[in-house]
Amino acid sequence: MIKQVQILFLLFFFSIKIGISQEINEEYVKAHFTKIEREIPMRDGVKLFTAIYIPKDSKEKMPILMNRTPYTVAPYGEENVKAYLGNFPGMTKEGYIFVYQDVRGKWKSEGTFENIRPTATKQNNLKIDESTDTWDTVDWLLKNINQNNGRVGLYGISYPGFYSTTGLVNAHPALKAVSPQAPVTDWFIGDDFNHGGALFLMDAFRFMYTFDAPRPKPITPAENTYKGFDLPSKDYYKFFLENPTLSGIKKDYLSHTVKFWDDLAKHNTLDTFWVARTITNHLQNVKPAVMVVGGFFDAEDAYGTFATYKAIEKENPKNKSILVAGPWFHGGWVRGNGDSFGDIRFNQKTSLDYQQKFELPFFNYYLKDKGDFNPAEANVFISGSNEWKSFKQWPPKDATAFSLFLNEHGTLTKEKNSKETNFVEYESNPNKPVPFQEGVITNRTREYMIDDQRFVSNRPDVISFQTEALEEDLTLTGPVLAELNVSMTGTDADFIVKIIDVYPDTTTITSPILETKVMQGYQMLVRGEILRGKFRNSFSTPEAFVPNEITAVNLTLPDIGHTFKKGHKLMVQIQHSWFPLVDRNPNQFMDIYQAKAEDYLKNTHRIYFDNQHESKVTFGKLN
Repeated sequence: MIKQVQILFLLFFFSIKIGISQEINEEYVKAHFTKIEREIPMRDGVKLFTAIYIPKDSKEKMPILMNRTPYTVAPYGEENVKAYLGNFPGMTKEGYIFVYQDVRGKWKSEGTFENIRPTATKQNNLKIDESTDTWDTVDWLLKNINQNNGRVGLYGISYPGFYSTTGLVNAHPALKAVSPQAPVTDWFIGDDFNHGGALFLMDAFRFMYTFDAPRPKPITPAENTYKGFDLPSKDYYKFFLENPTLSGIKKDYLSHTVKFWDDLAKHNTLDTFWVARTITNHLQNVKPAVMVVGGFFDAEDAYGTFATYKAIEKENPKNKSILVAGPWFHGGWVRGNGDSFGDIRFNQKTSLDYQQKFELPFFNYYLKDKGDFNPAEANVFISGSNEWKSFKQWPPKDATAFSLFLNEHGTLTKEKNSKETNFVEYESNPNKPVPFQEGVITNRTREYMIDDQRFVSNRPDVISFQTEALEEDLTLTGPVLAELNVSMTGTDADFIVKIIDVYPDTTTITSPILETKVMQGYQMLVRGEILRGKFRNSFSTPEAFVPNEITAVNLTLPDIGHTFKKGHKLMVQIQHSWFPLVDRNPNQFMDIYQAKAEDYLKNTHRIYFDNQHESKVTFGKLN
């Protein structure tokens, strides 16, 4: 009898597990939603293709949850449905009318697409932008989808995150809750294709090869004739060295994406082209509740997360806006359970925590009056110590400035150097650039953001400074400022600064979920960023370096939230190429888009750390 009960229990248990795993899929969506497709007219007559999923249970009116995307609302056809609705499967059952829209000029929507389209102002005479398209869509939905309760939410990750942010500008009164997640924010300063004025070559090339291909008429993905780039050598490092100029790359491989690449070449400083496309300049009078979400280890849009949140807070101090930041790759908060990333373990399912404690409650509260959503202003997972922290503001108010000085013999100290003259001298060669990740580079992995940096530590053109083993835990939060005093034989150079957590030689990490991982001496990249040196004083007005003249170079790295544990060391690495993640600097003050292969010259560098010319890195230390 006991055995029979056990068997019945096991059968019941496995049937429940199978039921759960099969519950949210296409069949579930078809059984519980009616899908309709509409072409919604905008104020200028252009029609945007929109897929609408309406719950069949119409006993009560439901809010609308919308996603505007350049990545297609596929599958197309009212008989074809998505595998789940919302940002993650758990949202499907929450009682929403789910709306997906191809943005203007993409896929089956009419009109002309424009990358990070400028926002309309009194000065630029634009009649439409992404905010007006959002308004017009919301207004149409309210008037034509009878089951709605008069409230709308908007969310999106990455490029759809940008469209979420634009919805905040002169927002429709029915738009009550918006969540920009890893939002594209500034394509010259810190997101995706430019960081610190330097071109993120590999990402821009791979993405725009297909994304910005011409589309003469509305099409579906099946009708798209432009497929992904076929890498001939299976090694991007080799490919870009063999194709050394940006003009040559455009001519030989990107002739079908002329507009974007011509825009990059024409606007190689922070001019009105980029200013008009910086959405944070337009975030005044924000009315909806906002939850900005992002990952500290996001290879694409870590900058945008913090820049968007800070801009909203600065311009709208009384608005209901919060920040959620975790130890995630791009979109990792809904693309996995978040218990690890690469070789780093977090010992808890951070993404599932986020979904259940933040995103679902956020939309349920503001769109359905469901629950009691009362989070902290800033909700941040601190890696290293592996714990969620709540703060009244971000960066934390009780974090104090903490500086570490670059010093002789590769040391990083709390005290300045007292010598009158002290520096380290070394050479960088753009024809033998420092790789950004180890091995044959067949792809830009997302894990490079936390990769072990020992593969470059012994290169003579990578200069390392590190502390002694820490005597107590050190938690650092917020932006990082590197202030360097340098000289060079050339007239320009890139500066890459990396913040690294050096594990003790005795470290072994054991996880109950994953296999034991030996981590002795692991050099975990916590944050890295680049500044094209000619932009050291202004992104609008580049300046040449005077050869061999000591010059200040200040570089701000995106925010961090990390604990360097007792016994670990904090390392700062400085280098001048990060290839082929970033295009190479010829080490000459010039228009790099016009550089020829012979323009790339060696550069001899000095970093100074004496009593007149200190070099240091400043953090926010959490007390």
